[in-house]
Amino acid sequence: MFKNKLLDIWKNGDAVVNAWLHIPSIWSAEVMAVQGWHSVTVDMQHGLMGMETAIQMIQMISRTDAVALARVNWNDPADIMKLLDAGAYGIICPMVNTREQAEAFVGACRYEPRGYRSLGPTRGRLYGSDYANRANDEIITMAMIETKEALNNVDDIMSVEELDSIYIGPGDLRLSLFGKGGIDVEDAEFMEAIDTILASAKKHNKVVGMHTNSTGYAKRMIEKGMQFVTMQTDTVMLRDAAQNILSEMIDTSAPDEDTSSAY
Repeated sequence: MFKNKLLDIWKNGDAVVNAWLHIPSIWSAEVMAVQGWHSVTVDMQHGLMGMETAIQMIQMISRTDAVALARVNWNDPADIMKLLDAGAYGIICPMVNTREQAEAFVGACRYEPRGYRSLGPTRGRLYGSDYANRANDEIITMAMIETKEALNNVDDIMSVEELDSIYIGPGDLRLSLFGKGGIDVEDAEFMEAIDTILASAKKHNKVVGMHTNSTGYAKRMIEKGMQFVTMQTDTVMLRDAAQNILSEMIDTSAPDEDTSSAY
């Protein structure tokens, strides 16, 4: 089985720079994956792809130097196991609020005796005949902390042995804590919550990651101790690139008017 390069990056004390895919396309997945990211995540929760397309995207990513990850729709063992069998080298699970939920999540990612994952790594076997023997040590488990309940239970969640890492969903976490979402926010109250998560992770020897919207913010989070940062999404990158080109060619800041025949 191929070694999971992300684990080596973390062991060296460095940070993983991760890409995030919302567009349901194996072509755009390939274009993103060859750019040099440490990892590329297929987002099944807020992305627009179904399971079949997600599996094809994982196939494409895994043929590049990037590590293929997937965020599942929910803490559903069936989806988790299918994506792992398809070759994902790590699973990001949303809305993990309690120790029990964290245990259920990591159990679906691990073979006996460390979990209850069903043995049948259909595509995983292409990574090596020893896949079943090594997967427990190479597959990354990443639980999302994104609610007030999860923050209150953060030490219990972090204490789950088979949990490798935590991924902060800043929009949902801020919405749950303060009634208003937002990303790349640095107000004192939100930073206090981030510091609480980082302190718990250090205590339990877990890696912390976070979704970010700018390189400057991502670098500041790495300086705070995060070892996994996601930069925007493919959708945001496409939108922003298009808007930047248009802003040089067309006055897009003009007041709203009927532009149905403008192009």
